[in-house]
Amino acid sequence: MEVKRSVKIFETDRLTVNSFTHKDKEYFIELLSDSEIIDAIPQPKLDDEKILEKFYFNLGLNGRPIKGQENIYGIFEKDNPNMIGLCALLTNDENDWKLAYRLRQKYWKKGYGTETTKGLIDYCFSMLEIDKVTADVNIENIASLKILNKFMTPEVDFFNSEDNCTDRRYTIEKSNWLP
Repeated sequence: MEVKRSVKIFETDRLTVNSFTHKDKEYFIELLSDSEIIDAIPQPKLDDEKILEKFYFNLGLNGRPIKGQENIYGIFEKDNPNMIGLCALLTNDENDWKLAYRLRQKYWKKGYGTETTKGLIDYCFSMLEIDKVTADVNIENIASLKILNKFMTPEVDFFNSEDNCTDRRYTIEKSNWLP
């Protein structure tokens, strides 16, 4: 069996965002199944088979993200080999790039969500040369609303039937980005 190596996607002051490897499977599963993490989003709970399908699909992802598919990466503290969260570049219903992130509970309230969001936006604009980035967040997820308000402009609230909640869509254009 070929051993996949982690590939750095980008870094911030305290974090690196990398492709993940087999050793990160336990944390990936936690991030997609822990009820407190999922409830904050909210998101329907995935069964074990679907979680593993997502894991293996994104395992060792190291190329340019592909629009229309989930492009999921691991978040790591620079001095910690264990994955602390996930971030993703997705495509929204208007075919715009959409960022997403989630952290393991013990890493909440440390500024990592803000740092990851800023890093993702900068990566999209400077490395991928994307002109616009969006994010959708449940309006009851106060922590994520605060993070997105720092960098992006709220555009519209809408009912997300897949997650059964009201989401707020945020946007930022490259011309308005001052990292």
